[in-house]
Amino acid sequence: MICKRIIFVGQTGACREAMAAGIMHELTLNKSIEILARGLVVLFEGPINQKAEAVLISNGIDVEGYVARQLEAEDISEDTLVLTFEAGQKEKILEQYVNLDEEHVQVLTEYVGDELEVIDPYGGTLTAYGLCYESLRTSIRKLVRMLCDE
Repeated sequence: MICKRIIFVGQTGACREAMAAGIMHELTLNKSIEILARGLVVLFEGPINQKAEAVLISNGIDVEGYVARQLEAEDISEDTLVLTFEAGQKEKILEQYVNLDEEHVQVLTEYVGDELEVIDPYGGTLTAYGLCYESLRTSIRKLVRMLCDE
């Protein structure tokens, strides 16, 4: 698959999704890939989670103007890779978008060969958000290496 767009998809689009997209934007790719973040259940478009934003800012990643958005069919094309954080999210996307090829929807950690899913820090301490950031950064660095080797 030739990947021209990556969409990080989680529950609300305001936490891990935004963190992952922010991290990915900061890493260097040897090709042009559009990076998006979306949610499965976005009741209203809103800002990034405050603790997620604080962790990103403390790591030098600017997410000013970020708005959580709902995943829509028009976001996905044949050159899109959709990356979720949990197997249940992957299944929900495949059920909702029946024409989507299963190879185009992956759990991030499985895709890059990590053993554990990225924890959802929502409602947790700032430390939990920091740990989430660190595990996301590790997985996304592996993703970037995979994409650069294609």
